[in-house]
Amino acid sequence: MSKPQSRRSGGRAARRADRAAPLAENLRPVRAGLSGGAYRPLSETGMKRIHEAALAALEQIGLADAPQSGIDYMTAAGAILGNDGRLHFPRALIEDTIARANRSITLFGRDAKFDMELSGARVHYGTAGAAVHLVDIETGTYRDSTLQDLHDAARIAEQLDNIHFLQRPMVARDITDNREMDLNTLYACCSGTTKHVGTSFTEPSWIEDAFEMLHMMAGGEAAWRARPFVSNSNCFVVPPMKFATESCEVMEKCILGGMPVLLLSAGQAGATAPAPIAGAVVQAVAECLAGLVYVNAIRPGHPAIFGTWPFVSDLRTGAMSGGSGEQALLTAACAQMHGFYDIPGGAAAGIADAKLPNMQAGWEQATSNVMAGLAGLNMVYEAAGMHASLLGFCLESLILGDDLLGQAMRCVRGIEVTEDNVSLETIRATCLEGPGHYLGTEQTLALMQTEYVYPTLGDRSSPKEWDERGRPDLIESAKARKEAILSEPSSVRFPAGVEEALRARFNIHLRH
Repeated sequence: MSKPQSRRSGGRAARRADRAAPLAENLRPVRAGLSGGAYRPLSETGMKRIHEAALAALEQIGLADAPQSGIDYMTAAGAILGNDGRLHFPRALIEDTIARANRSITLFGRDAKFDMELSGARVHYGTAGAAVHLVDIETGTYRDSTLQDLHDAARIAEQLDNIHFLQRPMVARDITDNREMDLNTLYACCSGTTKHVGTSFTEPSWIEDAFEMLHMMAGGEAAWRARPFVSNSNCFVVPPMKFATESCEVMEKCILGGMPVLLLSAGQAGATAPAPIAGAVVQAVAECLAGLVYVNAIRPGHPAIFGTWPFVSDLRTGAMSGGSGEQALLTAACAQMHGFYDIPGGAAAGIADAKLPNMQAGWEQATSNVMAGLAGLNMVYEAAGMHASLLGFCLESLILGDDLLGQAMRCVRGIEVTEDNVSLETIRATCLEGPGHYLGTEQTLALMQTEYVYPTLGDRSSPKEWDERGRPDLIESAKARKEAILSEPSSVRFPAGVEEALRARFNIHLRH
């Protein structure tokens, strides 16, 4: 009797080992680039009305404060400089620009396995923002964020399956010189992750230094231009309907240097954008359409992400409310407009107004992330780690966000209905010939890893099991994982020769 029992035990152990082994990328239940688009808060009529209003705003109101170089580029493309000093965009110019714009953009990682194709309703989640504080879980307080915090966030993001890219989430406030801060931000992000990186630059005169650093990292200018692994997050407008002069000059240099750009319009509904959700979307769309003209006037077909990022105000106080249901609707509506134009786009979701990772943070982050994904947003920025309406970033919350985003991506994937998975024969065999349940059936075991997503830290045990395991705490589990990741040497630093050359050329503030 013992021999058969041993065989059964061995078979069970082997099956468990198979289920624990990493799945091939195409078999994983969730992965970067799954297509959303099932959720549509705007009707077809609503989208057309927003489009028409945006065209009218561009033609009749236009945008002010473009730099002279921008005026030259855009008027050569067909924009009109009015007597009021504002650039006006004829309807035909906008329509022609939309028709010529890229339908697909690839954002490269330093490691090709992290390349992202932005097209259709393919969804990617990542970080972003410019938090000036780090949330200290130990004390429940906020302190100034540092370059080391930023590098730690990059290293953690490298290890998280559902964080698909890293846009700089924090400002290195321990570096007071803005040029050195920009260059060290670039270094800290790129030396911490091989996923695609997004960052911003303060002054156009520093872009040359940034490209010199990137060429060194890439192995030369040609290698960089072939696979640009950093994009420029560019607030090229100051809502309402004005260009940000210096940011535009930065953008021009980034485009000429071969860097993809995120055209970021970040009006705040009720403050720098209209209070109605539809009106805020109209203004953001209009501003980004002007940006699309700008980019294509400099270099036709240059990779540009349509970055409609309108935010919400709590109209009682005027304070930003990134964790609100209205923010989730705004972001989903923007995703729909990207689909309306068939242009790769990005917007903000996952922001918590909550100051710490708690129940409020959970519902705020989950609601907007799921809605953004279901709406088919190509780039979901600020999806994890962000608290206090973009003022604070939390490394533990970044780790918890990986679990949350896994569940969000499972919602994005939806339900596949095939002849096999409607399961009629399995139901017949189980009910008429079998044990009357589906536990342990061939179908159930085969789909355990490919149909279902399991949290890394989320606890699904019974109260009794939870008690027997010492009542594990979610925040403490995230803290332990953070410490485990950061205790190991980084596996993605640059080769020794490149590292030495970078440190010889630039004043790198991170310890070697």
